[in-house]
Amino acid sequence: MDSKQAVAALGALAQETRLAIFRHLVTVGEDGAFAGAIAAELDVPSPTLSFHLKELERAALVSSRRESRLIYYSANYAGMRELIDFLTEDCCRGNAQVCFPAKRRRSTASRSRGG
Repeated sequence: MDSKQAVAALGALAQETRLAIFRHLVTVGEDGAFAGAIAAELDVPSPTLSFHLKELERAALVSSRRESRLIYYSANYAGMRELIDFLTEDCCRGNAQVCFPAKRRRSTASRSRGG
């Protein structure tokens, strides 16, 4: 990923509805969800959802596939990983555990609560 692609991805996520859509698609997994289900779950009108999905797709964070009359959308995990890798490429000069303590704390707290 280059800087231009990273800026496009970050710009796509820098909008509340698109961020909610992307986070929802990450939670539903690789199979994704059809547009109507996403709209219902997030209470977003279909035309608005369509606009935001196109922006996320243009930024390579979401992919789509047609099955019969339905269009399914899913998070592009490879694109997401590329963005994360780009952002943390030179993290702490190779001392990655320093860069990710918050994630480790959240994971540990979730396990201790049984979640």
